[in-house]
Amino acid sequence: MGMVAEEPVPMVGLSAGRWSVIRALGGDKKGLDREDSSSSIASSYIKKEKKNHLDDLSMPTRRVGGMTESCLKLLSQEEIKNLQFPPSANSFNVNIHYKSGTADIQNQNSEGIRTTNSFTGNQTMSERADSFEVHNNVEVHCGFFSQNSGFDIEDDDKSFMNTCEAVVSTCIFGGGDVLYQPIGMANTSLTKVCYVAFLDNATFGTIEEAANYEHEAHKLGIWRIVVVHNLPFPDQRRNGKIPKMLGHRLFPKARYSIWVDSKYQFRRDPMAVLEALLWREKSTLAISEHGARKCVYKEGEAVVKKHKALPEEVALQLDQYRGEGFAENAIYDGHKALAEASVIVREHNPLTNLFMCLWFNEVVRFTARDQLSFPYVLCRFKLPHLKMFSVCTRRALVNALGHKHKAKQLEQVEIS
Repeated sequence: MGMVAEEPVPMVGLSAGRWSVIRALGGDKKGLDREDSSSSIASSYIKKEKKNHLDDLSMPTRRVGGMTESCLKLLSQEEIKNLQFPPSANSFNVNIHYKSGTADIQNQNSEGIRTTNSFTGNQTMSERADSFEVHNNVEVHCGFFSQNSGFDIEDDDKSFMNTCEAVVSTCIFGGGDVLYQPIGMANTSLTKVCYVAFLDNATFGTIEEAANYEHEAHKLGIWRIVVVHNLPFPDQRRNGKIPKMLGHRLFPKARYSIWVDSKYQFRRDPMAVLEALLWREKSTLAISEHGARKCVYKEGEAVVKKHKALPEEVALQLDQYRGEGFAENAIYDGHKALAEASVIVREHNPLTNLFMCLWFNEVVRFTARDQLSFPYVLCRFKLPHLKMFSVCTRRALVNALGHKHKAKQLEQVEIS
């Protein structure tokens, strides 16, 4: 189980969540996620109200059929208090075997851009193609390829992580962000859901001496702090994809997870979110639709324009997708396939776990901008029971406070 509260009191607001460490780290109170600020889709139905700020629990609304409704319909506080996990029923006849090896791999692709290593293994294009074919027994690359390959976690943290049936997680690597405290949860949910923040040594060094850090419990406020040693990639964005996409490998006994990017403050009860986006919808993975675009190729242009990836690596990835016939405005199950992947709510089952492995492998092979690979993997893998929720719903889930440091223009690389 997660951290246990002494008394079950419904809906803890945690206005005291503005911990002194946040102030010490230069907490930013600026508002809306800039990526969606130009979205005509979002602005057409989200009621204009005050910007999201730290510790804001207000519920955004939208107009539907001339009526105003909440962007996220949650159960009542009493119903949330009594929520339990549904019975486990594994109806997926798929067994996943994760590939492993011992070789010290340091390879570049033919364009000299992407490097694989002993953490990822060297997935060939033939193995990549085979990984999208679902059989009763599937062998797939999914990180953690060899021993001593990096992303090392202390044994006591591993023991704690093995107790989690459900987890809310985030990460900060490179010391560049503020760790925002979650708010809006019922105390009863704290007995059912773990809250885990993965930090590297550099980031941990900035908070270790904070007044609210509990050394023996490894806790900062609600978060259980897990320090990761020997990050396998020089690119911190790519390191961040490990806890984001491979939660099933880090939390082997977890049945559910909610991923929240570090630019956000999670502000809803996790059990209520699981109920609203998974159990009620009979979904196994829920993710936000993209607020500004529907074409992955247009998104690639935007990524380059904002200096979030090198032009050469974006071209390499999108040329590959275009050569395989991937559509410009891909639609999946009636929704645009392009997603904004900063909040991911999912059940851990063989198909969602396999999907996340394939997505991670694309991030390793191509750019770290996971929105470029998500629609391709989704449409090729054909993940069932997907819930694409609106930008309005995403804003109901989190307070968008932004990264502490904006992305800088990347240096050019020499292409061989």
